[in-house]
Amino acid sequence: MSNRLLKATLMAAAIGLLAGVGSTIAYPTKPVTLIVPFPPGGSTDIVGRVVADGLSKELGQPVVIENRGGAGGTVGTAVVAKATPDGHTLAIGTTSTHAVGPATLKVAYDPVKQFAPITLVAETPYVLAVNNNVKAKSVSELVALVKSQPGKFNYGSAGAGSTTHLAGAMFAHAAGLKMEHIAYNGNGPATTALLSGEVQVLMGSMPAVLSQIKSGQIRALAVGTVRRSPELPDVPTMQEAGVKDFEAALWLGVVAPAGTPDAIVKQLHAAILKTVKSPEVAKRLRAAGAEPVTTTPQEMGKQIQEDLAKYTKLAKDIGVAK
Repeated sequence: MSNRLLKATLMAAAIGLLAGVGSTIAYPTKPVTLIVPFPPGGSTDIVGRVVADGLSKELGQPVVIENRGGAGGTVGTAVVAKATPDGHTLAIGTTSTHAVGPATLKVAYDPVKQFAPITLVAETPYVLAVNNNVKAKSVSELVALVKSQPGKFNYGSAGAGSTTHLAGAMFAHAAGLKMEHIAYNGNGPATTALLSGEVQVLMGSMPAVLSQIKSGQIRALAVGTVRRSPELPDVPTMQEAGVKDFEAALWLGVVAPAGTPDAIVKQLHAAILKTVKSPEVAKRLRAAGAEPVTTTPQEMGKQIQEDLAKYTKLAKDIGVAK
């Protein structure tokens, strides 16, 4: 009996080992598409391309950027929500696509249920910037100027329902200003509109406006974070400039469609963490005005849920809810 029992035990162990080998998922088996739900030239695109370069080396397959702009990033994000959950179609998810957009627009996806969060990769402040023809050199001067010339000033954004839209509306609401909102198809086009004078004011995402600020093409009046940016140390925060309790920043991360196997999520998580923590990638992100950040999938999921609740309430409070 003990011989039979031993044989049965060994057989069961062998079957278990074979089952384990058989359940291993080969990944990736082809190039990975990383959808950036905004046009080229904006902060999401800049960060996405930096991450894609490093991730290609870690995965051993090309990570190809596909720009799918529209509706504050929600058009491209909806594509990923419906993609095959095999790890070969990913997206850069942001505060805009997973919190602000769903709080202010009717979107074709559930930002919580239809995605598998992997990790945050960066955070970046918003910058209150003006066209050089605007005479204001400070936030208080801009507020006085806009109030003295009703109907003359407008502000741009990366799209209706984008975080730049909400940040601009937050500023106008907090300062008691009436400015027309002009929506563009991404941070890149919105920055171009500010450069040309098509709009006078922009609450722009740092990577999209940093080079133009440093070259003197546009003027930064304040940053939306509670601390000054190391890239713009002489520019005050909005709170320092007198806009009480104002805070506007953008997080960016990588998401996959819901249902992506845990083994693939874990592999992607490890590869992205290694990418973002590499000195070369971290340096490139910081040079663009983005601070490298990493989280667990669970922490990113919690961030999405908390920000969705926060911005849903805020959108209602300032009158831009869906």
